[in-house]
Amino acid sequence: MPDTDHPPNGTEPASTRPRPSRRARLRLIGVIAALAVVALIAVLLTVSGNPNQASGNADAAPQVTPTQTTPATPLGKAPAVTYYKQTPPPAGSPLEKVEPLELTVKNEPVGTTLNKGTVGISLEATDLADPTLSSANASMVTLLKDSDDTVLRFGGNAVDRRFFWTSSGEALPSDYKGDKAHPAKVVTPQDLERVATLLDATNAKVSLTVDLGHYNPARAADMIKHASRIFGKRLLSFTVGNEPNGFAYTKLRPASYGIEEYAVELKAYAEAIHAAAPGVVISGPGVYDQKWWKPFIDADLPQKKVLSFHNYPLFSCKDSKSNAFPTIPNLLGAATHQRAEDYQKHALDAAKSAGLETWLAETGMSACPGSNQTTKTHSTALWAADYALNAARLGITRLGFHSSMLTCKGGPPMSVICSGGAYLKPNGEMAPRANYFGMAMVADLEPGKFLGLDSKGGGLSNSYALQNKDGSTTVVIVNKNDPEKAAQTQVTLELPGPALTGTMTQLSGPSYAAEDGTVIDGAKSDPTPLGGRATVEGFKYGSQTQTFKLTAGTVTVLNFKH
Repeated sequence: MPDTDHPPNGTEPASTRPRPSRRARLRLIGVIAALAVVALIAVLLTVSGNPNQASGNADAAPQVTPTQTTPATPLGKAPAVTYYKQTPPPAGSPLEKVEPLELTVKNEPVGTTLNKGTVGISLEATDLADPTLSSANASMVTLLKDSDDTVLRFGGNAVDRRFFWTSSGEALPSDYKGDKAHPAKVVTPQDLERVATLLDATNAKVSLTVDLGHYNPARAADMIKHASRIFGKRLLSFTVGNEPNGFAYTKLRPASYGIEEYAVELKAYAEAIHAAAPGVVISGPGVYDQKWWKPFIDADLPQKKVLSFHNYPLFSCKDSKSNAFPTIPNLLGAATHQRAEDYQKHALDAAKSAGLETWLAETGMSACPGSNQTTKTHSTALWAADYALNAARLGITRLGFHSSMLTCKGGPPMSVICSGGAYLKPNGEMAPRANYFGMAMVADLEPGKFLGLDSKGGGLSNSYALQNKDGSTTVVIVNKNDPEKAAQTQVTLELPGPALTGTMTQLSGPSYAAEDGTVIDGAKSDPTPLGGRATVEGFKYGSQTQTFKLTAGTVTVLNFKH
């Protein structure tokens, strides 16, 4: 801008401008000549330093200096879009204000990935005998298809107590005991063949647990041999026993049974199974006690590839004052989130030092039996999505939410799926519970690399970012603020680059305690396919900074293409 003491060129009358002196004109000519010489030298140096340019090579790439910039392609007019209509806060709610959420997605992968099949379902081993697990059951096929390339893990307490494998038509031994709700069952190769039809129909995979409670390595080897033949590449792994760290406590073994005895039995099983089915991976130890990880890691097992463990963050069943007691505030609170993360990090560190993959083979909200404040509620959907995403971000590659094939009425309330019908009379019509929908939000995500994410504010919320294979950015915001009381959260999101599209899908519910009230995009189904999703309200075409509001008690998946 011109100096304010002198008018700009062309504004002063010519008659008032003094003529430069002859000496000044000579100085000006000298300056111009010197500049011309400098310019000529620069041109000669540039040509001599670029052989392609000197020889007149038309294919040579243009030389761009560090300060040179390429003009951005004009974006043009923003395309017409349909905006997503969120469920608003309930009428008459107090609308407690929530601190604005500020997110900055870094273009820096943290070193972990989210893959299809990360989130799966854990079932009791006796469920292998359930005819519901078949491609002929449309409701089961739908649930597994909606959860996208899932893994069915079979184990649980049943495997070492009331599960009997035979390939030769043997009857159930008299010492295998169950009860009315949990009977002992025989499982045969025909059962595996039926389950295989379900896996084929849904592109699912399977992980098995063999009975260690009744010591018999040869019988376990026979089971895995048949499983390998029937399931083929869909068989991911086998585990020897379910939670053997508790065998002495549950009297499956003498009170003296411990790590040393387990290590001897584990090796015998692993060697027998390797001889019968050498290509099948062993995962283990499948325990909830950290002290038992090292014996598995140190064991000389030919097919050892995976460290698997179990974790239920709300483990305090009697001390109501503990933050691990199963209440909704504890389930959604920061202490539970951090406690789970710390425990998972210990498992990841142990596995990494041994070059093993890490699976959280069996998990759920609470280790306490029966119903409690958390079970069957919308709060479990919020927790499941956050828990699964955080575990995957840390580096855990597979999770199994423990479940049951029993009836919704009277069956295990923590299960992500359940059957219709009267208590103990399941009709095979499988239905999802609230925590299934939280799991489905994660299962539906496109594979991608987790990105660094700076977060500030937002009240009770956690956020995650992924870089997808197509270059788009996915951001997941788990807004755990109270849907009955909290106002919408104002979000400012800084993306790695300008966004040309911004779509969303959202899980929501009317209250923390609502049972059977969780929906995705307004329906009890999986998320709307990515190509058909509506645009986040407030989306700014071509902007790197996006601002919008999110309703409380939601899990929102945002996808931005650049």
